[in-house]
Amino acid sequence: MKIFRILLLVIITGGFTVSCFDDGDDNTISASEINDFVWKGMNAVYLYKDNIPNLANDRFTSNQEYADYLNSFITPESLFESLIYQRPTVDRFSWIVDDYIALEQSFSGISKRSGYAFNIYSVPGSATDIFGVIRIVLPNSNASDNNLSRGQVINSVDGNTLTRDNYRSLFAPDSYTLGFADYDDNSTPEDLTDDIITSNGQSVVLTKAVYTENPVFRTNIIDVDGEKLGYLMYNRFNSDFESELNTAFAELKSNSVQHLVLDLRYNPGGSVQTASYLGSMITGQFTGQVFAKLQYNSDIQSNNFDYEFQSNLDNGNVINNLNLDKVYVLTSGSSASASEMIINSLSAYIDVVQIGTNTTGKSQASITVYDSSDLGKEGANPNHTYAMQPLVAISVNKNDQVVPSTGLVPTTELAENPTNLGVLGNANELLLAAAIADIQGTGRINFSVLNQVKPIAGSEILIPHTNEMYIDNKTLQINTNRIKLDE
Repeated sequence: MKIFRILLLVIITGGFTVSCFDDGDDNTISASEINDFVWKGMNAVYLYKDNIPNLANDRFTSNQEYADYLNSFITPESLFESLIYQRPTVDRFSWIVDDYIALEQSFSGISKRSGYAFNIYSVPGSATDIFGVIRIVLPNSNASDNNLSRGQVINSVDGNTLTRDNYRSLFAPDSYTLGFADYDDNSTPEDLTDDIITSNGQSVVLTKAVYTENPVFRTNIIDVDGEKLGYLMYNRFNSDFESELNTAFAELKSNSVQHLVLDLRYNPGGSVQTASYLGSMITGQFTGQVFAKLQYNSDIQSNNFDYEFQSNLDNGNVINNLNLDKVYVLTSGSSASASEMIINSLSAYIDVVQIGTNTTGKSQASITVYDSSDLGKEGANPNHTYAMQPLVAISVNKNDQVVPSTGLVPTTELAENPTNLGVLGNANELLLAAAIADIQGTGRINFSVLNQVKPIAGSEILIPHTNEMYIDNKTLQINTNRIKLDE
């Protein structure tokens, strides 16, 4: 089911003078309207609530104490951050925004961008300088119009050499000039220390524009010793493109593929429900069984929810499934959340061969929390557009196994070669070639001769809140009067 139900604390707001809690005489205590929303929303749903003393149901003994607490924070952001549990290590992914319209658009695949992505590497021998290698160019985008291509090396923006300190600000404007370079491995691909990045004088001006990305980037059918291998690069678990995903599997199914390589190396996550659909498309023999479980904080444990393998999409269309008992998944450090859920959940049922590098390590799911009586979008406070995206549940597979915070370790560790990224979906591309070698049983590629340099990051870190696994927030049920204060 696409709609899930969760029992939540009622949030009572209205006007800029907020009735946080009524005292015996029905008087109200003035407090920050948005801060009131932040505390009550986090108190209701935050996954790590039990670890934050200031979120305890009995934290405040009076309205005045509560109002004084809220007013001690100058901004909603500062209050929100004070309620996050171990930001650097445990909760790396909760956030608050002051424009939920832009947030909703990003979840739908709509964002202002130039239409390309790149891996970021350290310049050999430098502690400060970096360079980018374009890994993907989106169709019908400003980048494709300017003939950018996979494998191009970027070493400057607007004439400024890229460094660890400046690259975020250099890529921030809506328009900028990319400067390109040549990568020379000095004829020693096994030795990274003498590699050279040299500007080649080429440049291009890019301009960001609103772009809607179809996450089904590429499909291909490859003959492997008389058997058919299906290749699918899928770049985001976007519920608005589930029909396109199902159509891609219809193509794979009509070709009677016997093997599947699912390329998630650039997929930062997305909808949990969409992940369960993808798992159902890969298999088909486990309909009705548990795909993944979501577990909430101690106050709402009764709402723990199991996602099941499905036979139909939410719109009623029959899911095109391949009925496979083995799948190859290509990953990188950019593979996160719902991408990791696919691996973790399917591995409890079928053989999952992971090729690439460690994933991000995000097993928590979030929900968009609005300033309304049931935390949903309908009836949201018109006085502001703040919303929160806190972690509210942790996902496990049917055997209660969680994705470790250090990420999922690949069966075969193999990093993309920045000197030769290859063509996505081509049988000779490094990661896909490794999957084909395994299918053929010809032994592993001799990785020792390859340039095994891992990127320090991907360009998705320039886009706020990319690594996300979220739950649909359409239907909320509420439990009133859980917290009462006396003067």
